[in-house]
Amino acid sequence: MIKNTLCAGILLASVACLVFVRVPMAAQSSPDPEFETGVALIHQGRLAEAVPHLQRAPGLAARFNLALCYVGLGEYDQAIGLLEAMQSSGYGGARLKNLLAQAYLGEGKTEQALEAFHGAVALAPKDEKLYAFLADACTDQKNFSLGLQVVSEGLKNLPESARLHYEKAMFLAQTGNDVESQAEFSRAAGLAPGTSLAYLALTQKNLFAGSVPEAIRTARAGIRAGNNDPVLLDLLAEVLIHAGAVPGQPEFDEAQTLLERAVALKPGYSTAQIALGKLYLMEDRPRDAVTHLEIGRRLEPRNRAVYTSLAEAYRKLGDREKSRQMMDALGRLMAGQR
Repeated sequence: MIKNTLCAGILLASVACLVFVRVPMAAQSSPDPEFETGVALIHQGRLAEAVPHLQRAPGLAARFNLALCYVGLGEYDQAIGLLEAMQSSGYGGARLKNLLAQAYLGEGKTEQALEAFHGAVALAPKDEKLYAFLADACTDQKNFSLGLQVVSEGLKNLPESARLHYEKAMFLAQTGNDVESQAEFSRAAGLAPGTSLAYLALTQKNLFAGSVPEAIRTARAGIRAGNNDPVLLDLLAEVLIHAGAVPGQPEFDEAQTLLERAVALKPGYSTAQIALGKLYLMEDRPRDAVTHLEIGRRLEPRNRAVYTSLAEAYRKLGDREKSRQMMDALGRLMAGQR
C-alpha cells in the first residue's frame, strides 16, 4: 500500500524537480527594467507575478520568457500563440522549439509536440536539457509511454547521461517494466557515483522494489554524505510520512527538519512547499500550513491536492469563506481538466 501511494505521488514529483529553473535567453544589449524584473521573478518561481512585467518588456527574450511562464502556469494556448508567432518571424532556436513541444503536449497535441521536439533535437542533439524538459512535461501529463520514447531517443545521442538513465528508469517503473527499471536505476547511479542523483536512483530503486526501510537507509546515507539536494531531502521526508510517521515520533521530527531545509535551500520547489504545508496540518499548525500551501499554489496552480489541503487549513482557522473558495477553485480546475 505504501509503495502504491508513493508511486502515485512523490516519485513523480521527484522526476519533475530534476528539471531545474530554465535559464532565460540572452538579455538584450540594453536590458529593460521590466524584463529584468520578470526574469528575477521567474528565478524565484513567481511566474504569475512575472507575466505583467514581461508583457510590458520589448524584444524576443521577453516574449520567450513570457511563453515560459505561460507553460509553467498551464496556459498552454497562450504559450503556443507566442511561440508560433516567434517562429513565423524567423526565430526557431532549439530551446524555442522545445518549449513549443511542451506547450503542444499540455494541449494534448502529441503529434505536433513530437514534430517540434524533433526539430529541436536536429539543431542540438547533444543538449541534455531538451530531452529532460520534454520528459518533465510528459511526467506532468502522465504520458509515461511518450516520456520513455523521449528519453530513449536522448540516450541514443547521450548514452552516458545519468540523468536520462534515471528518468528512463522512472518511466519504465511507471509502465510496469520492473526488471528493466531496476537495471536503469543501477545504471544511473553507476554513472554518477556519490552524487545526489545516484542516491535518488538507489532510493527509488528500493521503493519500487517494495523495500521502504532500505530506501530510507539509502536516502539518509546520501544526506549524511553531504548531498543536500532539496529533491533528496523532500523524498526522504515524504517516505517517512508515508511510512507512518506521526507527530511526536522522531521520524516525524526528522521529516519536518528535512522539509524545512529543502524549502530554505530552494523556495521555488513546489513539491517541498506543499509537503511541508501538509505536515504542518498534521501537526495542527494551520496558520503555518497556509503559508507554505499558498506558496505551493502560486508555484503549481494546477495541482489539485494543494486546494484540498488549503481548504482544510482555512477551515481549521475558522475562515469558512476561504475554505469554500479553495473548494470552488478545485471544482473549476477539475472541470477544466476534464
